[in-house]
This record gives sequence, structure tokens and C-alpha cells, in this order.
Amino acid sequence: MNTEEAARILVVDDEKDTTDLLTYKLESAGFLPCVTNIPQKAMSLVREFRPDLILLDVMMPELNGLQICHTLKADRELRNIPVILLTARGEPEDRIKGLETGVDDYVPKPFDTRELILRIRAVLKRAKDAKKSNNRQIEFGKLIADKDLHQVSVDGEIIMLTLTEFKLLQLLMENPSQVLSRETLLSRVWNYESDTETRTVDTHVRRLREKLGSCSGMIETVRGVGYRMIEIPEGEK
Repeated sequence: MNTEEAARILVVDDEKDTTDLLTYKLESAGFLPCVTNIPQKAMSLVREFRPDLILLDVMMPELNGLQICHTLKADRELRNIPVILLTARGEPEDRIKGLETGVDDYVPKPFDTRELILRIRAVLKRAKDAKKSNNRQIEFGKLIADKDLHQVSVDGEIIMLTLTEFKLLQLLMENPSQVLSRETLLSRVWNYESDTETRTVDTHVRRLREKLGSCSGMIETVRGVGYRMIEIPEGEK
């Protein structure tokens, strides 16, 4: 979600009175809404509009909100978009069904628009915080590097790295397949401006490979240039 722009809200509800009201209230609250009264258009609009959050009615003809939500959550590219269900059905089992599909909140109709706006802001904040948290981890194959803990795991097993080794590995993981010269690594990891200490890079790469064990082959030497991070071919794992 781009914090510099208005959050994009997709509203899917077969009742035009509801979508007209929500369009007005969402725009007044500073959001950018896109609405449809045709549930069959929901998934195509998700892909075109790329919403930051979806308000989804449950009780719609032919294709209901739970079915749309199941389709959304099964899509690897779209599954993390937050969803708030809107429904006239307020029974506990209906709420449980909704939550089991992976929705983020559940608002029974008739709803107070001020409360709904507050719930939207709360869900967007949680999604933003979760995204920040996820960005603190880098994953590459079996390797996971946690920037906050300065900790690396291989196949779920934590390995001990020095701070410099971690910074070196992090830089390589953040630039997969890109060849980084020894001079670049010296400048960005050690803050050296001279190329007279390039053997320092080679020494640390050698030690890093020893610690990475089965993932050591992920750091490839590019002769005469430097190093890059690559995926290990299946047959060599």
C-alpha cells in the first residue's frame, strides 16, 4: 500500500443504494472507491483496480461473497488483500464461516458508516504493519535472513554469523542474480573506497560458504568480477 496515495477500496454489493452510500462515505473519508453491483465482475476488478482493501457483501445472487473470497484467497498474487465482509446475516455460525475463509473483519448490516470507516482504517493499519514486518525478512530458497535479529536460518536451522558476514549475505540476497563486484561489496559492506583490500571480500565469502552448508553453492563466484546469489539447480541440492 502506498502511504502517499489514498487507499483504494473495492466495494462488491448487489444493492445499488448501498454502493452509492459507500461511494460517498468512502470518498468523504479520503479513500478512492471502486464499486460494482455485479458479483461476477469482482475478480476481474480486483486484478484491474488492485485495491488495498475489499468490502464484500455475502448475500448476492448467483455468486456469493464467500465464494468470491475463496477464489481470492486461493490466488497467490491476491490472497493478502484484506477483506471485510458485509452481510445481513448475523448468526454466529455465519460469522465463523466468514472468518474461516480468511477475511479480516465482519460487519453485519445495517451498519453505521462511521464505525465501518473506523474498521476499514484499523484493517488497513494491520495490513500495513504486517507488510512492514514481512519486509524485515528476506527469503531465498532455503535461506531466510531476519534483518531485525541479524539472524539467518538454513532449512529452519539457525546459523551463527558475524555482523559483517550477515551484511554481506543480506546484500547478496537483496540483489539475486546480480553480479556484485568486490569493489562494490567493499564499499557497501565495509565502507572502503579503495580496491586494495579485495582479498577481504574473498576471505569473508569463503567463511560464509562454510557456514551456509547445503546452501553454500548459492553464492557463485564470477571470475574476475565478484559474486552473485543464485538458485541451486534441483539436481545439486
